Amino acid sequence: MSTIAAILTGLIAILHLYILWFEMFHWTTRGPRVFDAFPRELFEPTRVMAANQGLYNGFLAAGLLWSLFIQDPDWQKNVAICFLLFVLVAGLYGWRTVSAKILYVQVIPAVLALGAVIFG
Repeated sequence: MSTIAAILTGLIAILHLYILWFEMFHWTTRGPRVFDAFPRELFEPTRVMAANQGLYNGFLAAGLLWSLFIQDPDWQKNVAICFLLFVLVAGLYGWRTVSAKILYVQVIPAVLALGAVIFG
């Protein structure tokens, strides 16, 4: 994997670790600032659901980080592509159902990283 592809993949993994932290441990405190269109009174009742989403974001981060440590170049590329596609699909769904901001935070970075992994 090229250096640029590894850096982009690592940054996306860090982003998803941040999302894990935020959704699992700070949904009721940080959530209202991030999702300002979501009614404030619903953050506490949705805390467990958000934590579940955070766990899934942790799995995405784990897969992306794992790809950075694989020694075989073909497997490294394949695992990175797989997890970046997971990020892309989740981002597209979030963009269409939750917030247009997700396009810029999750989808575009995933597309850039995928391009770097595939063509770099």
